[in-house]
Amino acid sequence: MKLLVDSGSTKADWIAIDDDGKVLFTTQTLGLNPEILDKEEVISRLNQKFDIEHNKDKATHLFFYGAGCGTERMKDFLAEVFKEYFQNAVVVVHEDTYAAVYATTPKGEQAIVCILGTGSNCSFFDGTVLHQKVQSLGYIAMDDGSGNRFGRHLLRGYYFNKMPKELAKELEEEYNVDADYIKANLYKEANPNAYLATFAKFIIKNKDTEFCKKIIHKELKKFAKNYIMQYENYKEVPVHFVGSIAFYLKDELTEVLNKYEIQIGNVLRRPIDGLIAYHVLNK
Repeated sequence: MKLLVDSGSTKADWIAIDDDGKVLFTTQTLGLNPEILDKEEVISRLNQKFDIEHNKDKATHLFFYGAGCGTERMKDFLAEVFKEYFQNAVVVVHEDTYAAVYATTPKGEQAIVCILGTGSNCSFFDGTVLHQKVQSLGYIAMDDGSGNRFGRHLLRGYYFNKMPKELAKELEEEYNVDADYIKANLYKEANPNAYLATFAKFIIKNKDTEFCKKIIHKELKKFAKNYIMQYENYKEVPVHFVGSIAFYLKDELTEVLNKYEIQIGNVLRRPIDGLIAYHVLNK
């Protein structure tokens, strides 16, 4: 039994398949980002799901693609946790961009592949290997165009009294905007980036308002300039996307990229289904 996992900071999609690609079960855990979780929390999140805990000794392979796995140190840390938990499995840990590549890019083709979800990322795939111009410093310093950046702008707009009153009232009705509650989630709870990203739904729902439209276009322009345009051939190859922000803001994303003569390619909400086809073909 092979376990395929696509993990962001908010959630992780799990699919178990046999050698022929038949799906044995699917499930979802909270995100497993090694940059912000310790070993005990990773194991706790695995144990919360019966399908995973019950089948951990039956797994022969674990292919994990995750946010926060962009450095060897983080990959090694998570691989050791998984090897201890899935004792009979061969464990392979890749950064989440590889899942995006395998799901969006035909074998052997070149493309720039981006992730726009809770966090953000961008790499050039030469048909074999990923090349990255920007080393991520995490959600506090980077993550342009991501859900957590949208959440940050929304909360700042609300607390600096820049948000239109009718929009502020709607926000108050849908979210707990008590300062103590927000600060507890930002500074005392796990996954503050995922918490910030919960506010992205509000921005997407109200994307036609002037306030939200400004935030969206500002962040997507930053992403194009700071990430995509790092690559000299950004006008020559397709630019593929995965992630909820890219998926639900595809029209806005296309509009921004067109201004920079960037060719938008495939846009997927999540890459997990494409991973099944990839691993069946490359078993």
